Amino acid sequence: MKYEQLEVWQRSFKLSIKIYRLFTNSRDYGFKDQICRSSISVPSNIAEGMERWSDKEKARFLSIAKGSIGELKTQVMIAKEIEYISDEECSSLSNECEQISKMLGSFIRTLRTNIEY
Repeated sequence: MKYEQLEVWQRSFKLSIKIYRLFTNSRDYGFKDQICRSSISVPSNIAEGMERWSDKEKARFLSIAKGSIGELKTQVMIAKEIEYISDEECSSLSNECEQISKMLGSFIRTLRTNIEY
């Protein structure tokens, strides 16, 4: 299956675009760079993992993506606290991060059942 067809990739791709658009005019370049990097890391690592041959390698890259989605959710929460985004934006983005994290966790568990140690 192509990674572009995976719902988890599609959702994380759209989330990354939302983050980029939301912070496009931010003058806090350090924060903007960090939140954009973590958002782009999620679909990028899903894509890289799905291009690997073994389930072990796939699971490793999906695990990196799962870490990045946790990082992104934290940065979204910080953005709300420092009033870069509204409560509503924070809630929507955080919920999407949580859903993507759950999807990645399930995918990783499925792959790990196929791995011989």
